[in-house]
Amino acid sequence: MKIPLRKMIQSDGLPIEATVDVSELEQLNNDIRKIGSVFVKCEAEKQDGLIHCQLQITGEMILPCARTLVDVPYPFEVNTLELFSDDPYFEEDDESDIHRVEGEILDLGPYIKENVILEIPFRFYATEDQIEENALSSGDGWSVITEEENENKIDPRMAKLQSLLNEKKNENQ
Repeated sequence: MKIPLRKMIQSDGLPIEATVDVSELEQLNNDIRKIGSVFVKCEAEKQDGLIHCQLQITGEMILPCARTLVDVPYPFEVNTLELFSDDPYFEEDDESDIHRVEGEILDLGPYIKENVILEIPFRFYATEDQIEENALSSGDGWSVITEEENENKIDPRMAKLQSLLNEKKNENQ
């Protein structure tokens, strides 16, 4: 999402709405399994030598459940204010919240991606319905069984021992 600085100088406030593709965040080392585009509303204006960009970012990302690792959709909305300076003598430092604009175009893409990454929760849990819907019930050589199925079934490895126990009971009677 790029804003020409000339447009901002010519108007009092510059409202912008756009869809921004942030799918490259899936490739980074984070918990995002899938994310497409996010919708961004921006109100940009120049005040006191600074460019104020009020951003509202909405979208949905797919995250793993902290307990079961099933894919869970996580809708989010981020409201943030980013400050920029187009002064050629401004020097950006690490602790400053003001970013320097290089050239005649303000690129909000990196700041949108940064705010989406900051929105990832530390732990995210799926609901019971989501777990049941997405949980695996069988695989290569295994399957999940209930307690009733387990009580009625004799382990084939123990079947021979069961027959020996039955023979011993018959001898004692």
